[in-house]
Amino acid sequence: MLELSDPARITAGIVLLTVVGIESGGFFLLKVFGGRLPTTDLQKSFFRAGHAHAGVLVILGLLCLLLTEATDLTGFARWLAATGVLCAAILLPAGFFLSAIGQGRTSPNRAVVLLPVGAVALGAGVVMLAIGLLLA
Repeated sequence: MLELSDPARITAGIVLLTVVGIESGGFFLLKVFGGRLPTTDLQKSFFRAGHAHAGVLVILGLLCLLLTEATDLTGFARWLAATGVLCAAILLPAGFFLSAIGQGRTSPNRAVVLLPVGAVALGAGVVMLAIGLLLA
């Protein structure tokens, strides 16, 4: 049986609770694509991308959290391997949603800067985890 460290167990529990938020995002999308909320094409595509990234990255983030337990990484390297993807699971959807909010928006606002920041967190997390797994 896999034994998780206390920080990994607590993080996983908290992350699983975020699925309720992702579910509510799905309900929001039903309203958008059902025509009950007036949105532009940009907003539809950004809202869809934000929801999809949230769901996929939470699953990948939980997997990374578990796999980090099989490494010998310590300190910041361990934190990055375990939570880099989970940080991206916050940053990327936030970038998509926040940069598209506002009535009639047809181009992203300054919150779009969260997208490359999230991409860096995603890349750094998976690379660090891969290194940790290969060196273990």
